[in-house]
Amino acid sequence: VQLQASGGGSVQAGDSLRLSCAASGRTFSTYTMAWFRQGPGKERECVATITWSSGTIYYVDSVKGRFTISRDNAKNTVYLQMNSLKPEDTAVYYCATKTPGPGRTNSAFYDYWGQGTQVTVSS
Repeated sequence: VQLQASGGGSVQAGDSLRLSCAASGRTFSTYTMAWFRQGPGKERECVATITWSSGTIYYVDSVKGRFTISRDNAKNTVYLQMNSLKPEDTAVYYCATKTPGPGRTNSAFYDYWGQGTQVTVSS
């Protein structure tokens, strides 16, 4: 089972990036998928989650209105469109997946993790 994250980079404040996370090894169509991030000197936080049917989506308050999570179950891929990026969005972004159930924002409940992709936003 592997999750491969990509799409990070260095951008200016106000720019956009699109992160992708491709899952392989099994079918994740029924799993909850999520993006977490960990900034310098900060704890890992849940940025966004999406259920298998895309029926339930969560965003941390700091990204609401700027980030959009989506998924393509046919491609086993989840995306994070990040617009109006701010310097405080600078972090390593990780994708993760878990079986349906509680704890969608708690990293301890996630079974599989990608390797992380760096996002750096300069002012």
